[in-house]
Amino acid sequence: MSERKPFLLRVDPAVLDALQKWASDDLRSLNAQIEFVLRDSLAKTGRLGAKKKA
Repeated sequence: MSERKPFLLRVDPAVLDALQKWASDDLRSLNAQIEFVLRDSLAKTGRLGAKKKA
């Protein structure tokens, strides 16, 4: 598994609340939902790049 790097994220409370509700609907943690949204956006714009294989 790839290394995960922690970082501080400052976000508007309304955005955080909406993400938390979405995560609950999809049975994901808030952290997993944020990563899902970021990956989806990156993939849709062609910026994700190829995954490294171990």
